[in-house]
Amino acid sequence: MTAPSLDRPYQDFLQDLKQRIQAAQVRAALAVNCELITLYWQIGRDILSRQQAQGWGAKVVTQLSQDLRQAFPDMKGFSRTNLLYMRAFAEAYPDEAIVQQVVGQIPWGHNIRLLEAVKDPAERLWYAQQAIAHGWSRNVLVHHIERQLYQRQGEAITNFETALPKAQSDLAQQLIKDPYNFDFLTLEADRQERDLERALTDHIRDFLLELGVGFAFIGSQYAMEVGGKDYRIDLLFYHVQLYCYVVIDLKMGEFEPEFSGKMNFYVSAVDHQLRSPRDAPTIGIILCKSKDKTVVEYALQGLNKPIGVSTYQLSDALPEDLQGTLPTAEQLRRELNQPIP
Repeated sequence: MTAPSLDRPYQDFLQDLKQRIQAAQVRAALAVNCELITLYWQIGRDILSRQQAQGWGAKVVTQLSQDLRQAFPDMKGFSRTNLLYMRAFAEAYPDEAIVQQVVGQIPWGHNIRLLEAVKDPAERLWYAQQAIAHGWSRNVLVHHIERQLYQRQGEAITNFETALPKAQSDLAQQLIKDPYNFDFLTLEADRQERDLERALTDHIRDFLLELGVGFAFIGSQYAMEVGGKDYRIDLLFYHVQLYCYVVIDLKMGEFEPEFSGKMNFYVSAVDHQLRSPRDAPTIGIILCKSKDKTVVEYALQGLNKPIGVSTYQLSDALPEDLQGTLPTAEQLRRELNQPIP
């Protein structure tokens, strides 16, 4: 029997089978993980209830750990510490439906980090849902918790409600944070917008992580020709969930009303020159060091292009009176690379 020719129909068939097998593997892994998390929740619940009913103290957890590890020597997860996590897990989520529908969909390590770092139940559940939706690794989850993503989501001042259709407006509003945390940058006190832009593009991986899921970087100082003149956009992105271009304009100082007019111009230019019929309206984001809420709201009134205004935070610079007296990071790096005399 001869093998089928490797023509396009066969390749399409093979690709379809690969995708279905991979999807089945993912579903199987999720099902196993959910069973394990549910088991841990049930163990934690039973420890709680037995301690309350029998008056058992903390020593019972130590004894239980020893007995379970002896009964199941090939299974991990029955250490005293992990049993205490199970107890805390069951206490944090008294409703088993939440366990199966939400937190059971993320690994046990994610759940431990959430228990340790997030005390508010609503906030903890939000992070779990975001981890599921975006496939966050444990390190990415911890990164967002440490940078207080929950408190910063949707806090930017925008005109999205009037400038965008309802469905896109809600998603776009949640897309923009305030403030953005650029603590991976260290800039001198006399930095300019161009210095900030270069630093962000030099650290594009960290920048994209801070922006959030869905941003695809197109370029910096993106050239646009309008009316025979050249204009340059600080940063241009495409958002793969909103299906739209995103223009970012960087400002080193406080928001000024004229910034919104300039952004309106950039968004109009991108809509006219780059946006295809399949794309949603382009969004503009003005990033400033600080802003006055009333000034921003007045500046955005009457504009029909969707624009948001957010602030950003940089890593703390040295006070001016100490600058020059302490070694810079580059000086330290050079010194550390020298051989010891």
